[in-house]
Parts: sequence; structure tokens; C-alpha cells
Amino acid sequence: MSINIRNLAIIAHVDHGKTTLVDQLLQAGGTYRENQAVAERAMDSMDLEKEKGITIKAKNTAVLWKGYTVNIVDTPGHADFGAEVERVMKMVDGVLLVVDASGGPQAQTRFVLRKALQEGLTPIVVVNKVDRPLATPLKVRDMVLELFLDLDATEEQFNAPFLYGSARDGYFMNHPDDERKDCAPLLDKIIEYIPEPKADPEAPFSMLVSNIEWDDYVGRVAVGKILGGSVKKGDSIWLIRKDGSKVASKVMKTFTYSGLATQDSEGCGAGGIVGVAAGIENIDIGETLSGTPDAEPLPFVEIDPPTVQMQFSINDGPLAGREGKHVTSRAIRDRLMRELKTNISIQVEDTDTSGVFLVSARGAMQIAVIVETMRREGFEVCVSRPMVIFRRDDKGNLLEPFETLYIEAPGDYTQGILKALVNRKGIMENMDTEASGRTLIQAVIPTRGIIGLETEIVNLTSGHGIMSHLFKEYAPHAGEIVNRTTGTLVSMDNGVATNYSLTALEDRGTLFVGPGDAIYIGMLVGENPRVGDLPVNPVKEKHLDNMRSSGKDKTSKLSPPLRFSLERAIEYIDSDELVEATPQNIRLRKRILDPNERRRIEKGRAPRGV
Repeated sequence: MSINIRNLAIIAHVDHGKTTLVDQLLQAGGTYRENQAVAERAMDSMDLEKEKGITIKAKNTAVLWKGYTVNIVDTPGHADFGAEVERVMKMVDGVLLVVDASGGPQAQTRFVLRKALQEGLTPIVVVNKVDRPLATPLKVRDMVLELFLDLDATEEQFNAPFLYGSARDGYFMNHPDDERKDCAPLLDKIIEYIPEPKADPEAPFSMLVSNIEWDDYVGRVAVGKILGGSVKKGDSIWLIRKDGSKVASKVMKTFTYSGLATQDSEGCGAGGIVGVAAGIENIDIGETLSGTPDAEPLPFVEIDPPTVQMQFSINDGPLAGREGKHVTSRAIRDRLMRELKTNISIQVEDTDTSGVFLVSARGAMQIAVIVETMRREGFEVCVSRPMVIFRRDDKGNLLEPFETLYIEAPGDYTQGILKALVNRKGIMENMDTEASGRTLIQAVIPTRGIIGLETEIVNLTSGHGIMSHLFKEYAPHAGEIVNRTTGTLVSMDNGVATNYSLTALEDRGTLFVGPGDAIYIGMLVGENPRVGDLPVNPVKEKHLDNMRSSGKDKTSKLSPPLRFSLERAIEYIDSDELVEATPQNIRLRKRILDPNERRRIEKGRAPRGV
């Protein structure tokens, strides 16, 4: 029996146009009324996704085309959120690989394509942004084919169809020279080439949980592709955990996807991507729902292990509890454990120190997103600088994670970039200069060297440099890396920053605070251009002797302070420092606030950069 369903994921490197492409498919599938105003990147529903312009969580939607239901999963393109790509591979039967017509395949292109090919999924390649001045669609086609060969694609996968077009303008063609009309050629190609789901309508109900959503009325909703049979409200089902244990329950509600919303469904059949609410509070991604109690757990994808970790701790500073609603260690721990339910790529560990937790992930950005989300939910938390996760080989030698690094920048900045790589123990593997004058650099670098590098590249290239990276392997420790060559200005008093005091401190470095900011002992209030910490008093007030001095103080002007984003703050701090994140402020501070205590333990401090 033919199943008129097509399940596919849209995969690509960051900013190659995945989410914009989904917008056009929704438009073509009739999700929007004619002449309806449509917001760009409609699938990016999280506030952070809209602000950063990237996809963080994989999301489901569906369109109808010529009698077929096309289920679409929009996936992240940033390497830190690679697990979101990995977990949806069991939910789809094919992928749309989106590649920029001017940039060609990048680091994450390789990662997502490798995962898709390993799962045996059928690819369709979409060469996007062909309207750009530097677009070379046919050259990019050859580059993609080389990538297919390099990743050991099967003959069928290698012969994937190519389409060319512009997701922004809403047209795709079978050849770059064809007439530029609409999205019909792409949707037709999906129906033609993406296979129907591998599912048996006659078998007992079975579904692998690939995602977890929340419904205000029925609680946790398990999302996945039905591999066998069907399911409807009232059915008796069993949750089969990874260890083989079973939990019996009844289906409370079933959902299907349409456009930007979910729809209640009377029943869901084999091959479809659906949501099932069964009143099981602790159901997790990777578990199996079955219509029979004797079923075996379905295999789940192997998730790449985390490579970095950060400490989360309660805010124990003098300003603790003034801005947040959730400030206790229990509240922080409960929130991190909830994150584990839907984020399969992170790990959370208790430590020997009360109120301190270790969070491990693929990259610093992934953890920073968790911290930023917690801030917006009313939490106060202190976090450390990212630390890489070391290993030991069979002989006891220290190993650390390494990344393949890709940098694209105008050729004028090459010397500065190479110097930055050397300082961070990077080894250049390849360098090409294009006709446009842009230089492409490929290097291998310790993950430690990646932390803070993107900001440095942006500064070195005046914003013209683009960087991406991909985990390569664990290899012998590369030696000490000094990520910061400057010191800090550390407050030695509590109070409120004054214009008088900050004016005097401007000559000593770059300030992080402005007049009126709350200050406490041990807080970082600026950068010292020399190595080492410099105690300063930013709260000192001027004693007025006459009206003349009062007037002079009022006319003094300060430069605007450097205000850190959360990600930049996390990258900036050293191993003996923390970022204090609250709903209203991001402050930098010493781990140990008391200066006398800091001096006592300075001799036992770990070497910088290790």
C-alpha cells in the first residue's frame, strides 16, 4: 500500500538559508493566505533564535502538495547544536542539503551530511542564494559532489538531484539557466525522490521518541515517526525504556503538524510524524512507544560526546537575590535537570561542592544559550569559563579534543589570523586565495584555542572574517595556551560607581561599568592593559571644597563602558573568575571575592590556559 507521506529534514551550515527555505515551502503549500503578511524565519519561535538569527532547536512542520503530506524538520546549522540534527535522523527518510552558492560547503555541511549518509537517507541538494554577485552555482555543485565522494556516499546518494534558486525570493530551478518562477520544482522533486516512509501499517503500533514538546493541557508530548500500525486517543500503549523496563499508559491525545501549528487528530497512521500525549511525566528522547508490552527498544542514533564543560553555581555575591526569583541551589539543579529532558547533548553532574554543578556540552555557545534562557526565566547563577574535557589514553598520556577550523577572510588580514592561530596552538593544513581576493584557511586547533577565537577574528578582520569549526579527534595535549594577555581592574570596595572615581580610572584601562552601577569587592570593573590584576576604588566620592571643584566634576565626560554580552563575558573571564548572570545584569567577578584570601591561595592556582 502506498503511503502519501514524505518525511525530510533540512540540513545545512549556519546561515546558508534553511529556515528561510522553510518559510517559502510553507508559503507554497498554502499555509498563508494570499497577500498575508508573513514574518521572516517563522520557524524560529524562540526569542534567542530571533535575536541571534540562528536555529537552536529542531522543529516540525508540514505542507500539503498534490495530495501528499510533506513533513519537514528544520534543524540548527551551528556546530554546538549538532545533537539536534542527530536526533531527527531517525524521524525522516530524506534530507534537503542547503548550500550557499558563493561560500560552498562549510564545516557543518560536512557534519550534517555525514550523519545523513550514515543513516542511509536520500539527499536532495539545494544550491541557494544564486542571485548573489559572487555566486558560482556550478562550481559549488562540483564541490558538493567531491564532498559526497569524500564521505563515502553510496551510488544512489551520489546521484542526488540538484536544484538552484533563492529561498529569499522564492524560486528554484533544475538548472541555473532555467526560468525563475516559484518553488514548484523543489516540491515536485521532493515527491519524486524522497522515498515513502519505511513503515508497516499492518504491524503493531511502534514509535521512536525523537523529540519532546509541552502542551498546557496534557503535559509532555512525545514526537516521532510511526514505524508500525497506528495510534489514537484511548489506546493502551507501553513506554519501553532503553534498559528494557516498561510503563503502561493510555493515549490522552494525538497531534499532527500543519504549517506553524499542531492539530488534534482522531488517529495517526504509519509513516507520519506525530505527537502522542500519554500522561507519562518522565518520558525521554530515545525511548520507544509500543502497542504491545513485549516489544524491544528501538535503536537510537549515537550522539557525539560533549567536549567542553562549565561550572554552574549559586550567586554568592553581595548583590545576590536582588534581581532574580530563583536563587537557590535546589532551583538551579532542578532547572538543569529539566533541560536534560529535551537536550540530549548535554550532561549535568553534581560536584563535591554544595551548590556547584558541572554542565558538559558540544560548545560554549550551547551552554551560553542555557544560561541566557535561565536569566530570562528569573534565575541568578554564576558560571565559569568553558573548560575542555580531557581524557587519558591506555598509557596514561593526557589527551584533549581538537577541531578542524575553517576561516574565510579578505587576504589583507591573513598575517594577523595566522599569528592568532600560532598563539592558540593551531596548525595550518591548507590555504587558498580566491579570485575575489578572499583567503580560505583550514587548520587543526585544540578546542581550548577555539574559545574566544571568533571574537578575536571579528576584531582582527573588522567584521569581515567568518569562522566555523568541527570536532576532529582527541589527541595529545598541545601545551599551555594563554587566552588572555591582559589583566583586570578589581574593585576593593563596595558601593555605587561615581563619575569622579571612574574618570580617574579611565587612564588605567578600559572600564566595564558606568556611574551609578552597583559595585562590590572582587568585582571586575575594567581591563588592565598589563598582565595581572590591579586593585582600584570605583566608588570613591569627591570631597567638595568649593563651588568651582563641584562644577568641574559635573563637566567631566566618561567614555561609554564596555558592556559584555553573555557569550563574550564567558569567553573573556579567566580560570579564577566567574560571570554573574541575573535577569537584569551580567557582571564579571573573581571566584574568591576577598583579596586577602585570593593572595593566600595564589600559589596553588592552576597554570593559565590548561
